[in-house]
Amino acid sequence: MTDSHDEPRQATSPEGSLAFEVGPIRPPSEAKSLLVRVSRNCPWNKCTFCPVYKRARFSRRAVEDVLADIDAMGRVRDRLRERSAALGAVGGVAREAVEELMWAEPDHQGIGQVALWLMTGSRTVFLQDANSLLVKPEDLVRILVRLRQVFPEVSRITSYARSHTLSKIPEEGLRALREAGLDRIHVGLESGSDEVLRRVKKGCTKEEHIVGGRKVVAAGMELSEYVMPGLGGAELSDEHADETADALRQIDPHFIRLRTLGLRQGTSLREEFEASGFAPLDEDGVVREIRRLVLGLTGIRSTLASDHILNLLEDVAGTLPEDHERILGLIDGYLGMEDDDRLAFQLGRRLGALRSPEDLEHPGARARLAPLVKEALAHPGGPQALLRELLTRFI
Repeated sequence: MTDSHDEPRQATSPEGSLAFEVGPIRPPSEAKSLLVRVSRNCPWNKCTFCPVYKRARFSRRAVEDVLADIDAMGRVRDRLRERSAALGAVGGVAREAVEELMWAEPDHQGIGQVALWLMTGSRTVFLQDANSLLVKPEDLVRILVRLRQVFPEVSRITSYARSHTLSKIPEEGLRALREAGLDRIHVGLESGSDEVLRRVKKGCTKEEHIVGGRKVVAAGMELSEYVMPGLGGAELSDEHADETADALRQIDPHFIRLRTLGLRQGTSLREEFEASGFAPLDEDGVVREIRRLVLGLTGIRSTLASDHILNLLEDVAGTLPEDHERILGLIDGYLGMEDDDRLAFQLGRRLGALRSPEDLEHPGARARLAPLVKEALAHPGGPQALLRELLTRFI
């Protein structure tokens, strides 16, 4: 395991300070959440597909520093509300109030995220970074209690966690966190195949995924499981889909979120690909793999989400089992398109110009994409090589 340690107690910010720490990432579904950093970086940090936190040591922040951050966030909220009210924005947040505070406190970059939280009407909080449940349970309870005290308007608090960690936590420990205010856990399942998990150095097994996920559900928390289509490459595509579907059937999470593999420069998996040790699926291969996965998602009541730009088909979403056939119909509709139309849509999607295959029917869409299709067909590595590089822009 990557070296980790408890962060030594640091001097808290001066009383009345508006300064607090913010980590680098959060799930897309937490885009509007208030971000509270309780740990730094990732305790595992060996996954071959992941570009985040490299060369950064994991640490648990001192609980008093986190509590001070929460208090500072509360002061930012109060200052923005008070100034907005003085400007006549009763019950809302005035942009002028945000600009004034940011100009007055230019070193406190977190002010903007509190302002966005207020302006979007969000009532959710996300605990950063990659595995907050490694924080001592009694400390995490104190953090959760303080959050609920300072922000009584909060309706949901969520966190990332690793399956390996969750599988080791007693069920009563998770229930205590739920009672203290932790509502949802995000888990990077990625695959249910032990062979895929081993190859990408995920640091957990299918059984740990299942045990950890079932404990979260039993504790009364919502569970989001992230699946990575394409992670098994061409060689293990079928096994990846089948074993992942089997794991999800046994867990029955509240959400299944698709995150298509992207081979970003600087990752070990990208180096493996460049050395011809990993054969990725093309765009159509990934869609076929997702179809196989969806076919296996029977007997569960989960919400399937395709809520990331890395996914080619964002409409592959719905509630299972009610939307099972509709989702398969959307996939089959795409696979049944003419080759040129599929390539045009792939390019349009990867360039951010199209969101759905139906967008090709907009007047002039095919004509605008025709030069790009011609260029892709003439690419030295072929169209899929070009598409693969376009995909990495969004990671």
